[in-house]
Amino acid sequence: MALQLLKSKNVVSLFRSKLGFLAITKQPKCYFTHQIHSFSRTLTQNLESPCEFSCKNPNFMSFYRWESTMAEKHLNITEHAMDYPGGKVKYTSDLSFISGSPEERIQCYRVLDENGHIISSSNFIEIGKEVAVKMYMDMVTLQVMDTIFYEAQRQGRISFYLTCIGEEAINIASAAALNFDDLVFPQYREPGVLLWRGFTIQEFANQLFGNEADYGKGKQMPIHYGSNKHNYVTVSSTVGTQVPQAVGAAYSLKMDGKNACAITYFGDGGTSTGDFHAGLNFAAVMEAPVIFFCRNNGWAISTPIADQFRSDGIVIRGQAYGIRSIRVDGHDAVAIYTAVHEARQMAIQEGAPVLIEALTYRAGHHSTSDDSTKYRSAHEIEWWRSSQDPVSRFRKYIERKGWWSTEAESELRTNTRKQLAEAIQVAERSKKPPVADIFRDVYDVVPSNLSEQEKLLRETISRHSKDYPSDVPV
Repeated sequence: MALQLLKSKNVVSLFRSKLGFLAITKQPKCYFTHQIHSFSRTLTQNLESPCEFSCKNPNFMSFYRWESTMAEKHLNITEHAMDYPGGKVKYTSDLSFISGSPEERIQCYRVLDENGHIISSSNFIEIGKEVAVKMYMDMVTLQVMDTIFYEAQRQGRISFYLTCIGEEAINIASAAALNFDDLVFPQYREPGVLLWRGFTIQEFANQLFGNEADYGKGKQMPIHYGSNKHNYVTVSSTVGTQVPQAVGAAYSLKMDGKNACAITYFGDGGTSTGDFHAGLNFAAVMEAPVIFFCRNNGWAISTPIADQFRSDGIVIRGQAYGIRSIRVDGHDAVAIYTAVHEARQMAIQEGAPVLIEALTYRAGHHSTSDDSTKYRSAHEIEWWRSSQDPVSRFRKYIERKGWWSTEAESELRTNTRKQLAEAIQVAERSKKPPVADIFRDVYDVVPSNLSEQEKLLRETISRHSKDYPSDVPV
């Protein structure tokens, strides 16, 4: 008996070596049992020639996985290639591993040089005067906003702020290339997209001060903007969560037959999250019309990209998931506008995701809670801020076209500073939302646990009324 079992094992091993791991039986149990008995009776006579036996019994075994993938229709195995599930793959006799580090990095698409000149033979979309001037004005406005609101935080008038220094072109140029119906899922360094869509300086100030005019009713920390009217989903501090959300929204737009896409922004640090990878894979498989826009500014707070990944930036990751991708100069407004415009057309017309990696540099601190000179030199920061400033580069471009002047520049900056000063005064004097708003707008019917928390808070305020801010209505 032991000898028979051993010989049977040898036959099975021989079958596997000849047929591969796909030799899985799929016959019904009763038929399969009958065949086993039949096979056992003749096993000893055929141990010396199992291949001949298998050829005489072609119906004994079938290949379940081959049939489930209909691969039996493509068993045109040649010496050089085979049509595996997923596509035809060529064979090679050379033992060769894919290189983890390419000899040359993927090139970066650029239109304007540092002096605002169009690079010869550039392929780009011409931007008309009206749009170009508005783009520049919004870039300047964003720059001035950052300066004044940052100072307001340092004065203790607001609790937190985060600048976009060095990334103004990414904000404004990408927004200009979108349609208003496109859904925006930002991180926290894209207020320029909201500015382009008509969010006023006063609305920015209201959110930063968390007053009664703030659409979030004071629930969000400063710079966590959101506006349903502008199709701008409220910012979330948690890194990367907006990526799969954007994919789901994009797929919904596709199902509804909308002529719109979703775009989600994130930094290089966001690509180190699981949500990034899940979002890209889902979008690729389901062919969702979404644009993944990565601001690769070199730093995830204090962590440099060298400590985050060994790959050639972010653009190569799109290819790994089967997504068309492009690397763009993040300081070049024309290149960004062109790339996003074309990506949007691809996403909507072809129903497919696109990945854009904008190479830039965060020329400011990560936030008002950060001192970037602790992990990088002041000289390095100043070099990027002065020589690679996207605002001055685009200004040179429109000045050369005769669309801008020194007088217009002075007037714009003066008026913007005046508007900001007035908006801050108004926002600062406005009342704060009442205590009850903390517990509202989350559930349709306030649950008992929140009601208990509100009761406890009011009792605490009553006991310590002298320590409670007088400008917050109870």
